[in-house]
Amino acid sequence: MAANDRAAAPGKSGGGSGNEALIRAALSAVAPGTALRDGLERILRGNTGGLIVLGMDKTVESMCTGGFVLDVEFTATRLRELCKLDGALILDKDITKIHRAGVQLVPDASIPTEETGTRHRTADRVSRQCGFPVVSVSQSMRLIALYVDGERRVLEESAAILSRANQALATLERYKLRLDEVAGTLSALEIEDLVTVRDVSAVAQRLEMVRRIATEIAEYVVELGTDGRLLALQLDELIAGVEPERELVARDYVPEPSSPRAAPGRGPQRSRTVSEALAELDSLTHAELLELPIVARALGYSGSPETLDSAVSPRGYRLLAKVPRLPGAIIERLVEHFGGLQKLLAASVDDLQTVDGVGEARARSVREGLSRLAESSILERYV
Repeated sequence: MAANDRAAAPGKSGGGSGNEALIRAALSAVAPGTALRDGLERILRGNTGGLIVLGMDKTVESMCTGGFVLDVEFTATRLRELCKLDGALILDKDITKIHRAGVQLVPDASIPTEETGTRHRTADRVSRQCGFPVVSVSQSMRLIALYVDGERRVLEESAAILSRANQALATLERYKLRLDEVAGTLSALEIEDLVTVRDVSAVAQRLEMVRRIATEIAEYVVELGTDGRLLALQLDELIAGVEPERELVARDYVPEPSSPRAAPGRGPQRSRTVSEALAELDSLTHAELLELPIVARALGYSGSPETLDSAVSPRGYRLLAKVPRLPGAIIERLVEHFGGLQKLLAASVDDLQTVDGVGEARARSVREGLSRLAESSILERYV
């Protein structure tokens, strides 16, 4: 089959917009292992074409002329047989029933489309007008095209998708190894109070790179359906903890509004929140993400060469999150009380007990946990 048509802009991340959620849901519905995909493959093998709307409402009904009202249970064999009729099929959005067959679809001709073939042009316009996914099976080109929310995806065979997915997975493994290295270095620098904006930006950069590659692989998992189960397990293992780490780094280092290193225009009158910093990192193009000054600006710093080499101190969220069985509410109180990691590291058991909700047992657990983390981080760096 033809290569997959990806309409997303290159260099942008695959965040969770509404558009992408619709596309993922549609790809999941036609993925290998589903009854619908089985029916579509049968249509291809039968050397016939098809036009299938995955949803029924008043808008779709207003575009239908002729055909037959069926309201029968959906099966792959019925889909194959009914596509022999000269017309479109209308399914319900859950793909459990075939509502109509052999209908002619008459969408609004003023809706713009770049498609040229009659079937594909109709599929594109119907999808744009009703908002439901539409599948077009081309008899002459022997391909299955999915139209959803103004985008076109050509469905591929599992072998072709797996080949690209395995390449992306190998890239993810290399990026994850590099992320582990820079994150370990950051932990050691935090213990020694030697962190610079450059170090923080490098970790934020690597976290974002790993996240973006993982998002791309997650799309392959959706497209592969049942054929992507092993890939999904490998992906879950590789990215475990990446998203929480990304937020913890931002919570530790996004500067306060009064900070002299805050970017121009982000002074005391407006705080940079963690969610704003993460959203700005997410919006960076691939080329921008490679530039540490731009990453530093996304975090709330000025991004100048002087700023990159300036010292910063963590608040302590990231290392406290590594202490076993320490609730988030207690972490918040500890950071609020001590104000920074260095004061937390210097605090005694008695000092820790002054925090609300921290008894003697928990204070000892925090004290011992931070001491072990400090020791292991230094050893990993210098040994």
